[in-house]
Amino acid sequence: MQENKEQLAKNAIDNYNAGQIEVLEGLEAVRKRPGMYIGSTGPRGLHHLVYEIVDNSIDEALAGFCNKIDVTIHLDNSITVLDNGRGIPVDIHPKIGKPAVEVALTVLHAGGKFGGSESAYKVSGGLHGVGLSVVNALSEWLIVEVSKGGHIYRQEYAKGKPTTELMNIGTTKTNGTKITFLPDSEIFEIKVYDFDILAHRLRELSFLNKNITIILKDERTSVEETFVHAGGIQDFVLYLNNSKDCLHSQPIYIETTKDNVQVEVCIQYNDSYTENLFSYANNINTQEGGTHEAGFKSALTRVINDYARKNNMLKPTDSNLSGDDIREGLTAVISVKVPDPQFEGQTKTKLGNSEIRGIVDSATGEGLSIFLEENPAIARKFIEKSVQAARARDAARKARELTRRKSALEGTSLPGKLADCSWKEPDLCEMYIVEGDSAGGSAKQGRDRRFQAILPLRGKILNVEKARLDKILGNAEIRAMITAMGTGISDDFDISKARYHKLIIMTDADVDGAHIRTLLLTFFYRYMKPLIENNFIYIAQPPLFKVKKGREIQYAYSDNELTKVLESIGRDKVEIQRYKGLGEMNPEQLWETTMDPAKRTILRVTMEDAMRTESMFSVLMGDKVEPRRDFINRYAKDVRNLDA
Repeated sequence: MQENKEQLAKNAIDNYNAGQIEVLEGLEAVRKRPGMYIGSTGPRGLHHLVYEIVDNSIDEALAGFCNKIDVTIHLDNSITVLDNGRGIPVDIHPKIGKPAVEVALTVLHAGGKFGGSESAYKVSGGLHGVGLSVVNALSEWLIVEVSKGGHIYRQEYAKGKPTTELMNIGTTKTNGTKITFLPDSEIFEIKVYDFDILAHRLRELSFLNKNITIILKDERTSVEETFVHAGGIQDFVLYLNNSKDCLHSQPIYIETTKDNVQVEVCIQYNDSYTENLFSYANNINTQEGGTHEAGFKSALTRVINDYARKNNMLKPTDSNLSGDDIREGLTAVISVKVPDPQFEGQTKTKLGNSEIRGIVDSATGEGLSIFLEENPAIARKFIEKSVQAARARDAARKARELTRRKSALEGTSLPGKLADCSWKEPDLCEMYIVEGDSAGGSAKQGRDRRFQAILPLRGKILNVEKARLDKILGNAEIRAMITAMGTGISDDFDISKARYHKLIIMTDADVDGAHIRTLLLTFFYRYMKPLIENNFIYIAQPPLFKVKKGREIQYAYSDNELTKVLESIGRDKVEIQRYKGLGEMNPEQLWETTMDPAKRTILRVTMEDAMRTESMFSVLMGDKVEPRRDFINRYAKDVRNLDA
């Protein structure tokens, strides 16, 4: 036996030669590993295809040659993006010997953004030259039409390969590029575009690039929206604060250009207790921040403290206000346009250019200082709010001690109502947060005690959107959750201390259950966001119906499933039970339908778009009624499972 193993190993070594090294030519690599280029083959990747094409049009706008972009969703879910830019070059590429437009659509890392000072684009978000070619590679078919020099040129492709030559098909008096494509069903899990997802990104681009008109049309529903914002990121901040009460009606806007770097900063304070800071570099949302964000924060903290000291708004014995205190209730957008941006990591979510910190710091410091001197009444509001935040933070610091687990010498401080699991490896363990003692009792009896912990909650937790941290930590149910997870919260959060790597929210399938789930998600988003970012938060999916016919029992998780079950077993002598609450299930049923990892369905909570998420929580959980009413009116037709 040992000799056979040694011989197999020797053969494997001997046979590993050049012939086993696979070379993927052209766009084959993109089709074989699409996730490397667009993130996923799910909805996120599907919509990313549109962004890649639109970003090229935006780059034309940044270069000063385009002011209108049309995006159309067709009946078959194909997409057309049309701009009035210069049009992709159609002349023969000197090195490759093919039309430049064909090179851009078939060769990776080919584009007009690599030439430094000689480049066709001084500022660009697309740095790698893969956008057009990747979209082409992942499309069932693609048609490009270029209007340039008085002529219209057209070429057709299928799965990344040209099926026609570039042809001159007519004359025109305009310039621009029109690309129509259909995502490949062999690549994507779904091919149905979501109008709201596209609208959100196009609206964001219109905020970041003032006076560019972007039109989104949906031929499936005859819906059309036009996005154009003369105010740029000032309009952006007003949009973000739409559902909040602001301390000053007009945002503070700062704009400057230094060393070919364009800087825009816009600030507006509201009466909430959370900070909303969004930073962008060349239209890319830098979710992890970077040097531009660091420069802004440094200047904001310094200028506010200097003004407070100078105007005797802080006592000589008082400590300086912290950055966190000063940013409470702040909504800010920072946008920089950098000729040669350096992003950390493939995801482009953190700007690394060291020189940008000083540029943004200087611009913010100078502009904010002038505003405070000219508007002393507003300045006083800022500082009074920051002082209140500092006092609340001190109270919260003391309350937070109650949520921290004691050391081994002091014994355990886990909440008494937590039914913990026996395993101690966090990556194998999960905690169910269950609505009510009744359901909690069933869950405790039905669970697998080795790796499943149960934490029942009594009633609805505090709406953290309307409270400061000191008050939040006074809520017993919230303290129990924090203590059970072991991570701490807010500034003290440490995900490495998480006692469970799955936190599953299990509430009743009714309006109250949905409200409790939303309150919990609001808390996790505001104070334990890394749990969402690291895929620790899930939502249980208990069945809505139990269908019994004789001794046979089946469960249905929706009205459609119920119809299918009834069609399969017949409708005669059938008993149907509509579960209104988890407490109506006995432990065995709860395990079988909702808690057994081999059979259950749980939904992972993700946050792909930070700005959209922020806006949603503000609308649904904030103080203002009007935005919430507008939201309900708009989406009422899509409501499912509403209690009678």
